[in-house]
Amino acid sequence: MALKIGILGSGNVGGALSRAWAAKGHDIKFGKRGSSNREAALSAQVVVLTVPWPAAQEAIRDCGDLTGTILVDCTNPLAPDLKGLTIGLTTSAGEQVAAWAAGAKVVKAFNTIGAGNMGNADFKGVPADGFYCGDDPSAKTAVADLIRDAGMNPVDVGPLRNARLLEPLAMLWIDLAVNQKQGGNHAFKLLRR
Repeated sequence: MALKIGILGSGNVGGALSRAWAAKGHDIKFGKRGSSNREAALSAQVVVLTVPWPAAQEAIRDCGDLTGTILVDCTNPLAPDLKGLTIGLTTSAGEQVAAWAAGAKVVKAFNTIGAGNMGNADFKGVPADGFYCGDDPSAKTAVADLIRDAGMNPVDVGPLRNARLLEPLAMLWIDLAVNQKQGGNHAFKLLRR
């Protein structure tokens, strides 16, 4: 089913997701700082937060009341030097986003893989896993479909508090790509027997 999706932020992640989703027939509207965030969120069935962490609270505030809206949090609370997280273990960016957007159905997703792999997540015939977590079952089902539409295998890792685990996993991806200079051509896969 085609959805109306408002994407907050038009950088690497927002751009990559918009291309993948538009190719699947979704209606995409971008929001940028200020009133256009509100316009993007106003008619959206799903709002996707792709701004850098320091801009996340303002982007959410710009949207106005998001009660009942599915809000996909793609952020990672990165330290400026990309060598750690600014919050974690006892809380997460995902939980903070839920507090800022009280009443929204927050799902953490699209934060453990690089933007260059979104829509291009096939690794020699094996799709990368797209991990997600949240507290609302219907919102999680909708986000699982969007993960598939971005070319990944959706993996539900539980309630929103498990964003505390996904964000450090994202930090590992970033450390491998940036600090260890391995580039962005890698992804995570949960293997089962």
